[in-house]
Formats: sequence, C-alpha cells, structure tokens
Amino acid sequence: MPDLQNRPLPAAPKRRHYDAIIVGARCAGASTALLLARAGLKVLVIERRPYGSDTLSTHALMRPAVLQLSRWGLLKPLIEAGTPLIEATTFHYGDEEITIALDAGPDLPGLIAPRRTMLDRMLVDAARKAGAEFQHDMAVAGLFADTQGRVRGVEIRSAGRDVLQVSAGIVIGADGIGSLVAKRSNARVLRQGAVSAAHVYGYAPVEPGAGYHWYFRDGLAGSFIPTNDGQACIVASVPTRLFDQRFRADHARARMAVLEALSPALAAQADRAAKDARLQAFRGVLGYIRQAYGPGWALVGDAGFFRDPLTAHGISDALRDAAGLALAVLDGSEAAFAAWQRERDLFANQILDTTDAVAGFDWTLADIGERHRRFSAVMKAEVQALAGQPMPVRASAKYRAAGLRAPANDANPRAAAGSITQRNRMGMRP
Repeated sequence: MPDLQNRPLPAAPKRRHYDAIIVGARCAGASTALLLARAGLKVLVIERRPYGSDTLSTHALMRPAVLQLSRWGLLKPLIEAGTPLIEATTFHYGDEEITIALDAGPDLPGLIAPRRTMLDRMLVDAARKAGAEFQHDMAVAGLFADTQGRVRGVEIRSAGRDVLQVSAGIVIGADGIGSLVAKRSNARVLRQGAVSAAHVYGYAPVEPGAGYHWYFRDGLAGSFIPTNDGQACIVASVPTRLFDQRFRADHARARMAVLEALSPALAAQADRAAKDARLQAFRGVLGYIRQAYGPGWALVGDAGFFRDPLTAHGISDALRDAAGLALAVLDGSEAAFAAWQRERDLFANQILDTTDAVAGFDWTLADIGERHRRFSAVMKAEVQALAGQPMPVRASAKYRAAGLRAPANDANPRAAAGSITQRNRMGMRP
C-alpha cells in the first residue's frame, strides 16, 4: 500500500492571487478554465486526482456537447485521436427497434463518446496551452472570506504541509456531487429530483462502425456506447431499490441477468469482455439543482446541477454551463451572473423533468418513446441556444472596473485574508 502520509506533495501555486480559482479539473472545470484563459484571465485549477486519471462515466456526448467541442476547436482532434464517430442511434423498446440516422453538418458530423482519460486530458491540455495553471494531486482544505462574507480564495496544503491561502476574484466549484465549494459557501438546493437509478458499467470489445444502442424493457434499461480503443461501455440500469435487492452480493451476475433480459445479443456482446475486466457500480443519487453563484463563488458541472446518468446528458450540461459561466465571469456584473443562472435553470429544470420521467422506471413500452421525444426536443432547444451564444472574448473594461482582480482592494491581501480565516472555519463550514 502506498505511503500516503509521506508522499511528496505538489509544489505551491506560482501566484498568491488569480482572477479565478477552479476546484476540479474534469469536464466542467477544465472547460471553464479553457474559456477564461483564452480570454486572458489568470486561472488556477486544483484537482485532487492525478493528471489523466479515469473516472466513472457513460462517455456518451449528445448534440450540445459535440457542438461546444466543435466551436472550441477540440472535436476534430478527438476524432483524429481515435474516438469513433457515431452516425446512428438505435432505441430498443422490447423487441421493437427504431434506428435514427444522425443528420451530419459542419459542426455536428456525428456524436462521440471519448474515454475520460482522453477527453479530460485534452481539455486540460488546451486550457494549459491557453495559459491556465493546473495543480493535480492537490486538495483544497477550505475557503476563506472577507468580513462581509464574500469568498476571497482557497486554503490548500503546500509542499511543506502548511496551510497556504491563495486568493482569487472568484472561486468556482467544479468538484462534483460532494462539492466542497458548495458546502463551504452554503449553496442552497433549489430543487430536488424525485427518483434515482442504479447503474453497473463494464467494457467489452466492439466492431468498428457501431452506433449508440439504448435498451428498455419493463423495469430495466441498458446502454451500448462505443468508445476508444475498440471498446464499448455496456451499462445495466435498474431502479435503486432493485439494485439494493439483487446487486449487492454479485454485481457481475446481476448485471448479466439484466443484459440477458434486455437482449441476448447485448449480453453476448458483454460476455466478450476480458475475464478480469473490472465493473463499476453507481447506486444512484437524487438529482438536484443548486444555487449557481453567490458572493465570490460559483458552481458548474455536477457541483451545481446533477441528473441521473440514464439519459447520458451530464457532460453536455457541464460544457453548456461552463460556457455560460465564463461569459458571466468576464462580464463581472451581478446582472450577468443572474442571467446565467436563469438560463441554466431553464434548461436544468426541463432536463431534470425529462430525465426523472425516464429514470423513474414508471413507464411502459407503449409510452417510453414519447418520453424520449420530449427529451430530444429539449436538446434541440439547447443546440439552438448554444449556436447563438457568443464565444468568450477578452475580459472587458467592465470586468476590470468591477474590482474582481483584487481580493479586497487591500494593500496587504495576505494579512487581510489571514485575519478572518479562523472565523470562517466556523462560519462557512456546514
């Protein structure tokens, strides 16, 4: 077992103050960093996991995410790196199959489902090339605020294991469901979802040219998602209560039983996996929409909005909200942040509604198709909104005049921050 206590810690950040500090370097955090750095801001991203590490994911990118990557100049490199282009998706409703060919266009040649080791790394590399600084293998210990309660930066442990305060114009939480930034800033839950589903993920070899396949039978669902390295992510999905009853003792056996019930061909495909292939399980979490921002902080990705993975829309949400947040940060006004949250909530509420309608497993084979059509209509509206959204540009004079580049307009920011740290360790923690 590695000696975590004595493992060398990463070097301290290069600066003591940044325009933005982002906690989390997955899709949401790395995308936000990319857009802010391209606009000329000094950005620090802190990620507790190693650079290029994997994470649990369905991988599937829907139209909004593909459009964003195309606009940012990253879609072509992902495809050239070997990510298969998905040109058709098939819905299996019991024994009925409905195949939909994807309309190709210059910005949407098809769909892709890159492994997170590739997608997250490419986003990080692009953000780093734009000037963002990344600190992997580093954990944020807390936040600190000024005497008015405005978040002014983060506390981290430096190589000497001392607590170091690094200040920022804004601290952005892109740190997932258990977001420390959300907890420390007391972000309110604006809405809670109604259902949760459980999912067991595994990989198996796939033939070139395969498309997305989504399987549904009463009380069960499954996914077949071609990704990199000649593999497909094959997922068995059930209501959480069924997972608790049948999956705890033997994930592999229960997963194969679900896949067999959905489609013997799907089960046979999953059976091609290496015998020592590892499965990953996600028991399910109720969806939620959290308050998107407050004094000196904001949330993006799963930190701000989570919906069940069954509709494979999480990465699309992350990239959409990263773009909107970047525009709000660069504007710097309260009105801009309020407008961003309104637009986020407009889509988030619709997506949570339609996702819960599928992940609740209260449908029949006669009506599940209509629920998918409602979800597709929401995605079409998303694509239209994103296509008309301006790309983030250089920080405006308004941004600089707003004072966000200075932690508190103090002559000695370090001393001012330190003088309130102890109070905030009591006042900001849940």
